[in-house]
Amino acid sequence: MKLSDIYDNPRAEIVRYRRLGDRIKAQCGEAELFFSSSGRAEILGNHTDHNLGKVIVSSVQCDIVCAAKRRSDDIVQVCSEGFSPIRIDIGDLSPVATEKGRSASLVRGVLFFLRKRGYSFGGFTAYTHSTIFRGAGVSSSAAFEVLIAEIVNCLYLNGALSPIEKAVIGKEAENEYFGKPCGLLDQTGISLGGMNKIDFFDPNAPRFERLPAPKGYRIVIVNTGGNHSSLTEHYAAIRAEMSRVAAFFRKKTLREVRYGQFFDALPALRKKVSERALLRAFHFFEENKRVDLAAQALKRGDLPAFFAQVNESGRSSQLCLQNAYLPGSDEQAIPLAVKISEKILKDGAVRLHGGGFAGTILAFVKDEQAEEYQREMAKIFGSQNVFSTKTRKFGTGVVTL
Repeated sequence: MKLSDIYDNPRAEIVRYRRLGDRIKAQCGEAELFFSSSGRAEILGNHTDHNLGKVIVSSVQCDIVCAAKRRSDDIVQVCSEGFSPIRIDIGDLSPVATEKGRSASLVRGVLFFLRKRGYSFGGFTAYTHSTIFRGAGVSSSAAFEVLIAEIVNCLYLNGALSPIEKAVIGKEAENEYFGKPCGLLDQTGISLGGMNKIDFFDPNAPRFERLPAPKGYRIVIVNTGGNHSSLTEHYAAIRAEMSRVAAFFRKKTLREVRYGQFFDALPALRKKVSERALLRAFHFFEENKRVDLAAQALKRGDLPAFFAQVNESGRSSQLCLQNAYLPGSDEQAIPLAVKISEKILKDGAVRLHGGGFAGTILAFVKDEQAEEYQREMAKIFGSQNVFSTKTRKFGTGVVTL
């Protein structure tokens, strides 16, 4: 892909690539390849992917860029601006306890799962720089995982990895090495690029369908505050409670249960699982239907119908999934930001974005109202926490300068 394929202002962006090229040249010679791996926005499908549900996800224009070069030894070295270098000997890719929860574990995990699949590769040096919005829930970790897989794919595997395989490898690294029980939404959306409806019924071979992004609208993400580092247990509880409902039917995931079957069994289920678990199951079943309806609306160009499903998804996250704020907390920035957005927006949609409990909302804002909306949200949440972007057509890959 060319710079003009992924950036509105390619002349400004080339400075980032040249700076990385200069850094790698100073250490080990000219870069062989340059890469870009985008952030992502969850449009619909909040907390459904881990139960093999359906989502709509969009790659967005912020990204991690990289200059990479093969080495003659078995060392992988990744130098990211603002962070300590990562150095890994691929002769031993066993998990390292002290790396858990850190970027080094993602690199090691991706390399391990590549090798587990039988791929052979050597070392490389990579220099990276990221413009992925910090604190905006657009998945810098998944962008990094897919980037590492793509570097190996292009330097050593002659492009053998499909976008889905790169995504699955990234998820495995995040689950097993980093220690986060995420689903596959983030990695798949980033690897594919564009706006896609994705069905995770077969988690190793998700089905995807390219969708047209809404024309005349921008995606605005607002970081309402809060720290995600202490929220893993709350994310895990959503998955666990959905699994308990599925287990009642002797299934592993809710996707294996029919909605009518679940509804008919409510009297017996209520004696076995919590009422919150039942509400979260309701969210799962109805969110899958919303994804289907929203995709159909986009394909026929019916934006009001599409935005209606996005808004309803946000209401379901608050009322059924119950991940808009921490249980029992009076800090409720996400519901506040949604309410303020509803008062400001004349058109479009707004919903909780990502994992929830703290963090971000996403709004579709008409181009002509984007400046006003960003200005008003910046008054309350700070200009550094309001990010405007749009769908990027291409997934993680090689960039031609």
